Amino acid sequence: MYDVIIIGGSYAGLAAALQLVRARRHVLIVDAGQRRNRFAHHSHGFLGQDGQPPEAIAAKGRSEVLAYPTVTWREALATETRSASDGFVVRAGSDEHHGKRLILATGVVDELPAIPGLAERWGKQIFYCPYCDGYEFGMGRLGVLATSAASTRFALLISEWAGAGKTTFFLNGAIEPEVEQVAALASRNIAVERENVVAVAGEDPALELRLGNGRSSTLDGLFLLPSTRLNSPFAEQLGCEVEMGQHGPLYRTDETKETTVAGVFACGDAALTMPSVAFAVADGVRAGKFAHQSLVFGSAKKEKT
Repeated sequence: MYDVIIIGGSYAGLAAALQLVRARRHVLIVDAGQRRNRFAHHSHGFLGQDGQPPEAIAAKGRSEVLAYPTVTWREALATETRSASDGFVVRAGSDEHHGKRLILATGVVDELPAIPGLAERWGKQIFYCPYCDGYEFGMGRLGVLATSAASTRFALLISEWAGAGKTTFFLNGAIEPEVEQVAALASRNIAVERENVVAVAGEDPALELRLGNGRSSTLDGLFLLPSTRLNSPFAEQLGCEVEMGQHGPLYRTDETKETTVAGVFACGDAALTMPSVAFAVADGVRAGKFAHQSLVFGSAKKEKT
């Protein structure tokens, strides 16, 4: 019986584990090796690790956590979770593991527009977070591909990282800006392209968006807001409530990162609409500390019921 089982051994899960093992609690980390930012070459905006490869940050964090004697690492895909009389059971492969508490740090899956050539360039020339990846384009030519109503505001933000008059907003049939939004785009000298994008081509550093009327637009980088989904059935299996975030469903958590099910905590991209390494680490720290305190004092949810 572990004190805590953590599903997901990326930034949030490792940060949670570090708090627990430093409290000398016995922790199992189950990880399938599918980091959300595995497509990116470099990670930016995380103090002390700016510009490092994402896998290097994760590997360093893993080595730091595994240096503690009370942690166990299991490289496997967790497929089932359920409540038990003394805690929770997690199935990974052919094995079942028992824990008093459960932390879900499973992340989310980005669902990208079905445009040929786009997915292959995700995390390389096409990004979501300008704070993570905008600076490297050197105030060059940037595009924003509309995916939802939030994309107009996003285009206004992205223009901060482009040269003057070098931002293009591709509506792609997803939205039609209102009059006030059109004026806001014009005030920042953002070109609006209404022709649909039918393909993405070009090798780094070139990026070519091919349009339905035969024209093409050459960019240095493209940004978009992807929709997301939880990448596991654990919410349904455990009865955890979910809520709609800016881009997709997330675990509903309180200020301690405990879900609506007592003893189950969630952190990182699966419980936070702020996808970056820094935010994931901070969220994991909070989940780990409060999961530990629930072992000491009991779950606040159980005390209320």
